[in-house]
Amino acid sequence: MIEILNPAELARARETGALVADILQSLKARSTVGTNLLDIDRWAATMIAEAGAQSCYVDYAPSFGRGPFGHYICTGVNDAVLHGRPHDYALADGDLLTLDLAVARHGVAADSAISFIVGASKPAESVAMIEATERALNAGIAAAVPGARIGDISHAIGTVLGAAGYPVNTEFGGHGIGSTMHQDPHVSNTGRPGRGYTLRPGLLLALEPWVMANTADLITDDDGWTLRSATGCRTAHSEHTIAITDDGAEILTLPTRPHP
Repeated sequence: MIEILNPAELARARETGALVADILQSLKARSTVGTNLLDIDRWAATMIAEAGAQSCYVDYAPSFGRGPFGHYICTGVNDAVLHGRPHDYALADGDLLTLDLAVARHGVAADSAISFIVGASKPAESVAMIEATERALNAGIAAAVPGARIGDISHAIGTVLGAAGYPVNTEFGGHGIGSTMHQDPHVSNTGRPGRGYTLRPGLLLALEPWVMANTADLITDDDGWTLRSATGCRTAHSEHTIAITDDGAEILTLPTRPHP
């Protein structure tokens, strides 16, 4: 299913996107050395409830997972790149943490992810990998203009990731979003320009470049959800929900207030 939002729905999408962004930034500020991933999950649950929103994850049970996800946020540490299921782990100095959050409010969902390093240690390789995903995300957003095609976005993302020297996995990527979290069209993180669905104003997309330092292969944790790099290398993931407008892409998941 591909949805095209009307102006009223787009206004609600902006509110949901801002909520997701603000929650992520609040969680980032609270994620320090010694923070437990289960605490992050509890904080996310509280903020979602206080905003009158609904989690897109807690009851989510797709074919690639093992039963309902059962948590309110994805927390990936170091080699865990996607669908990281919160568990009893205390963050250490220098850990690379990815927080991925999707919520719905007033009938519209938004999805965003950020990667950052916890504590004072900032390994250069990890910083470079995070920055590469952010550059790729910006390139994909710049390519998301009315009349362009999904392949143009994929090509822009893949070009940046490839130039940075990272293998690109095509099993998981970006996606359409609207009244539900995961919709068509699929947005691969590499592709050929001029191919795929033509972008129209009112279309919402979640673009999410993610990489693993030295492999394109994933393994699944015993929890049935968490996807890790097959070699144990570090990973990074950046994501925004955008709306296609007459003037180009509008980023919906930007924070509305300063965060420490």
